[in-house]
Amino acid sequence: MSQQQYPQHQPGPQQSGLQPEQPKKKSKGRVAGLGCLGIVVLVSVIAAVSGGGDSDKSADSKSSNSVSKDDRSSDKGGAGEAKDDASNKKIAVFKVWGTATHGVDINYGSDSDSRKGTFANGKFEATLPVAEGVMYFNVMGQLQGGGDIQCSVTIGGKTKKGHASGDYNICDAQLNSGLFGGWD
Repeated sequence: MSQQQYPQHQPGPQQSGLQPEQPKKKSKGRVAGLGCLGIVVLVSVIAAVSGGGDSDKSADSKSSNSVSKDDRSSDKGGAGEAKDDASNKKIAVFKVWGTATHGVDINYGSDSDSRKGTFANGKFEATLPVAEGVMYFNVMGQLQGGGDIQCSVTIGGKTKKGHASGDYNICDAQLNSGLFGGWD
């Protein structure tokens, strides 16, 4: 039987503690970092241009502070009153209407203000002032045992609507603040 021979490992020359020089790599991280910095600067410039120099915004925020406490929230607004509120850009109008055999549980407000509403005689309507920095306004109505309802949120002529039908279904409408102002 023949034995197979394996090559033996021969130790290489001893190194005196110094590593051989590695070839230099091109800096891809530097290029990526500069690209990211460019995007941040571009977004900052766009935000400054879209939000800067608008003197109407400061006038709106000053005038919204002068709204009396009675005008801030109203669960019982007339139809004429709602039209005036909808055309005024600093008021959010919330509505729920339809038929509900056992009532509707209503919640409305913004990302920083949640309120409970009362559904009476087939409708609900309320208003809130639009404060600076609010991200969204919404209204939700949950049927309590059957019916068919609709709901809406309106700010400055922009409206979002929802619908629910059945036993305990939920009508939901939400109006979001736009990235560059306005409401989506």
